[in-house]
Amino acid sequence: MVRTVTATRYVAPLREGGSLPAIVEADDDGMYVVKFRGAGQGPKVLVAELICGELGRALGLPIPEIVFVELDAALGRNEPDGEIQQLVTASAGLNLGLDYLPGSLGFDPLDTPRVDPALAAAIVWFDALITNVDRTPRNTNMLWWHRNLWLIDHGAALYVHHTWDDYRGRALSRFPVIREHVLLAGTADLAAADARLAPQIDAELIDHVLALVPDAWLLGSAEFPTTAAFRSAYRAFLLDRLAPPRAFVEEAINARAQRI
Repeated sequence: MVRTVTATRYVAPLREGGSLPAIVEADDDGMYVVKFRGAGQGPKVLVAELICGELGRALGLPIPEIVFVELDAALGRNEPDGEIQQLVTASAGLNLGLDYLPGSLGFDPLDTPRVDPALAAAIVWFDALITNVDRTPRNTNMLWWHRNLWLIDHGAALYVHHTWDDYRGRALSRFPVIREHVLLAGTADLAAADARLAPQIDAELIDHVLALVPDAWLLGSAEFPTTAAFRSAYRAFLLDRLAPPRAFVEEAINARAQRI
């Protein structure tokens, strides 16, 4: 289950990306990097973060704990920055947070040899599955914390939900963007990673994760008439993507062969 905490203090903005995240303190005395529902990119970023983050955590990938963050609009009243005040006010209600990793360092592409090849293969496989266009040398979205690698920011994944046209057909994409993955050259056997990981994501797990998504985050757009229809579309997309033969695995294997 995903815990719910209540924000008690807006600590500092993180001037990165279009979602305008911030470090926020909560009533459990924890610190979280919060993505706001009222940011310009809208709740779909939060939906992708939640679905992909929880699927990744179920696979044992190193993703910080994800929590729901209840936010009172009054929290931003004392902020001198008008943009922050507006963002907090627009985000009153339920938002998404990831456990803050204090003192963490950004991943540099030159760090790739430090990553266990089996872990690198699992990350590449997972990013190809969820169509994560980040995790490139330009934007690695990984951190070193206590000498361990951590994956952050999956808001750009599942981009199919920005336009659901022909989503069943698009689920079969080979995802050629995987050629730009920062860890690709450092992977172990991708076919072995596929054989190990694919059976772990079944319909039951997908249904469990989709049930976590708040209804209000789904109804912000008009592609489908009900929350059940939205969840059905995500479910079908992920199950179609996992159905063998998985073209995205062949694409990743071929891309790796060209990189080494």
